[in-house]
Amino acid sequence: MSDTIIQVSGLEKTYITGMDRLTIIKSLDLNVVSGTKVVVVGESGSGKSTLLNILGGLDTPTAGSVVVGPYAIHNLPENQLAEYRSKFLGLIFQFHYLLKDFTALENVYLPAYMSGMSRKEAAQAARTLLADVGLDHRIHHLPSQLSGGERQRVAVARSLIQNPQLVLADEPTGNLDPANAHLIGELLFSMVDKYHKTLVLVTHDRDLASKGDKVYTITRGHLAQVDSQ
Repeated sequence: MSDTIIQVSGLEKTYITGMDRLTIIKSLDLNVVSGTKVVVVGESGSGKSTLLNILGGLDTPTAGSVVVGPYAIHNLPENQLAEYRSKFLGLIFQFHYLLKDFTALENVYLPAYMSGMSRKEAAQAARTLLADVGLDHRIHHLPSQLSGGERQRVAVARSLIQNPQLVLADEPTGNLDPANAHLIGELLFSMVDKYHKTLVLVTHDRDLASKGDKVYTITRGHLAQVDSQ
């Protein structure tokens, strides 16, 4: 279908260490329609982060096909995977991964600037995004001068600086207290709505999961859709 942005078929992931084989994902299928917000819920070790890493081109499948937009990422060479991650994806992790010696503004605009956008244009786009996440008064602060919630707001803004079609979020509220976790969850969903992005989010937080258009559970590498309430 023309409006399908992710097509995963027969996905398997097995890790081999010496004589040991550990299969994390087994015969997994997933289709995601462009513009939807999909949440995958699972306990630690269930395979949800492995799935997200494969979708992000950060890990390779043992078997199966993974097509995201125009990219068949299960067999892309590394240079094309780098292009895919840079141009097509926005990534948010449990840890913010902000550069400690750069301001919030610089942390947001650097990916666009390094990809060829002028510094002035990248900085203006970053200012807009930081205002959208409520940090227009903190743009010149270093990560050490920001709270945990503020750092994650910067990470949300940074994920959108390259105007990606797909945002992947791995436990984006996992390091936050309940109040900040709720605020960041609300912010993330409102930002992907505002900018018309597709979101795939993995979490163990059931409250956060309830915001998704579609919710799946992953158990021992198997995916199942949760019925709508």
